[in-house]
Amino acid sequence: MINVTKTFFPPLNEYQAQLQRIWKNEWLTNNGELYQELSAKLKEYLGVNHIIPMTNGTFPLHIALNAFANQGEVITTPFSYVATTASIVWEKCTPVFVDIHPQYLTIDETKIEAAITDKTTAILATHVYGNPCAVEEIEAIAQKHNLKAIYDAAHCFGVNYKGKSIFNYGDVSTCSFHATKLFHTGEGGAVFCQNKDIYHQLFYRHNFGHKGRLEYHGLGTNAKMSELQAAMGLSVLPYMKHIITERERVCDYYDAHLDFSQLNKLKLREHTDWNYSYYPVIFKTEAQLLEVKTRLESQNIYPRRYFYPSLEALPYVKSNTCPVARDIAQRVLCLPLYVGLENEKVIEICTFINA
Repeated sequence: MINVTKTFFPPLNEYQAQLQRIWKNEWLTNNGELYQELSAKLKEYLGVNHIIPMTNGTFPLHIALNAFANQGEVITTPFSYVATTASIVWEKCTPVFVDIHPQYLTIDETKIEAAITDKTTAILATHVYGNPCAVEEIEAIAQKHNLKAIYDAAHCFGVNYKGKSIFNYGDVSTCSFHATKLFHTGEGGAVFCQNKDIYHQLFYRHNFGHKGRLEYHGLGTNAKMSELQAAMGLSVLPYMKHIITERERVCDYYDAHLDFSQLNKLKLREHTDWNYSYYPVIFKTEAQLLEVKTRLESQNIYPRRYFYPSLEALPYVKSNTCPVARDIAQRVLCLPLYVGLENEKVIEICTFINA
């Protein structure tokens, strides 16, 4: 069976060595030694100022919206994973959808200002498949209208734009460290920011609102990453070069063997150092996609319709304003991509798609 992705497992003895440290320390959570070490190593690896690792990749979205969206209208994209919109609604904000660029697949920055009202408090944009949004234009709009720019960067671990980490753009960026991601902690995620005051607000919110043991800055929740998760992260991080190189190899094989007269690729934004996080292809019609998907599944090959459907279709939102996103969501398919996927299997997948 070939799935759309496969979790990278570090050598068991290396993970066990990290676990032995936990047993020695007798410390499982609450800012433990491994958590602190992982935070420091991720800051160095990514070149970021502030990071707060968390227990999953959704809490960072909730906490950023809780801190800065103030239950207002949040301009966002319908072409993302459900967590993006669900977090907005969960925090009692109103999602206002803006359509996407037909090639980059990120929010269309030229349509954002028209969606701004006196109730707008933030922009929550998603970097898609590791492809950055038009961050400079979005941030100019946010500054002009006194809005917070928040980025769902779940797909963007290791992505650089114009020579610096994509996490260093905007007021806040979030990332997922789920088991299916390039870098993972089993479950996990993180929030990134450059401003110390923003960091303070995000940090206390992820730790029950604590100000020391007996006082509180304000409302908070429990989004802390455990030492067990940090142990996995410390075991995976040394293999990032290997992971990205392997995924690049698979992508190069798709590039060489797919028939692009029948489908389109994602267009990467200029000045992007990509991380090879996903390999989406866009078919001419949904019927063509479904035919290929059925053909692949008959051979125990399981791509994924990601993202599908357009989030406008969620039962708890009301919108019908993004025809490009709806159209792309019906025609995009992510192909298998992971460490260890053999060249011969990639060629086989391409053969079934090209048939």
